[in-house]
Amino acid sequence: MHTLPWSSGPAARYQGEVVVLASRLRLKSLVRVPRFFMLSGGVYRQARSSEGAVGLSLRADPWHKTFWTLSAWESGKAMQAYIKAEPHFSTMSRLKPAMRDSLFVSWRQDAAVAPSWAEADRRLAEQERAQERAARQG
Repeated sequence: MHTLPWSSGPAARYQGEVVVLASRLRLKSLVRVPRFFMLSGGVYRQARSSEGAVGLSLRADPWHKTFWTLSAWESGKAMQAYIKAEPHFSTMSRLKPAMRDSLFVSWRQDAAVAPSWAEADRRLAEQERAQERAARQG
């Protein structure tokens, strides 16, 4: 597994409460990994320079077709603006047919505390269990 270290965004000095977003993205096959890498580079650069971005880190396990993101934002509004902006918006649409499943979780925390992969993993696992329970009941 490979991890890109925390990279500060334009709002790195923001103080107060931030919105943290963690995601896990799984691809359908290894054949789709090179295209995923090619397209995700622009999204990574966009996130690093987006207004309201406090910072981000990425993790990749290409042999298992799984990728994670961890980012912090000044506000939910700033995060949504990034999600709806280019190239993120069209890239996610282009990658959707290649995706097996995706999992997202967000929470608020003090900006003075750096988001951790351990916390992201815990929350993603909790979210996955909740979705599995709901699917069994539904």
